[in-house]
Amino acid sequence: MGADEKGRQPEVATAATRLHIKGFDALPEEAVAIRTAVFMSEQGFVDEFDDTDDRACHLVLFDGEQPVATLRLFAGETPGEWVVGRLAVARSHRGLGLGALTLREAEAEAARRGGGHVILHAQVRSKGFYERCGYEAYGEVDLDEGCPHTWMRKEL
Repeated sequence: MGADEKGRQPEVATAATRLHIKGFDALPEEAVAIRTAVFMSEQGFVDEFDDTDDRACHLVLFDGEQPVATLRLFAGETPGEWVVGRLAVARSHRGLGLGALTLREAEAEAARRGGGHVILHAQVRSKGFYERCGYEAYGEVDLDEGCPHTWMRKEL
């Protein structure tokens, strides 16, 4: 996605008229708000923001004007590898399939950028969600700020 003069990415329309996804080359305030609410306030993480945010593409799903889900996408360490991280859905919009919708758009963006597969570091409690989205776990479970995580992968 090519950015406009404000660093914002073009809008990507979804099937629902009120829902639309925007991509950003820089961490937008809408993503900060969702990630702060979900990961810091609800789940107690402290180290939510890092240098990876500076090199990632950030997707934000809007319901009308309200930002309701976000994630980041960045190139991995090997050719064709893309990494999804920090997928979060606002509490008010959970259970509606919006996490899966946002994840599918990230996968499509990775494919447009030449990606062959996507990896992510999932909270173990979310493993079933990612499996339903076509991801397979690999490697050992490890801790991120005391929370069990597992690496998962999906071929594009």
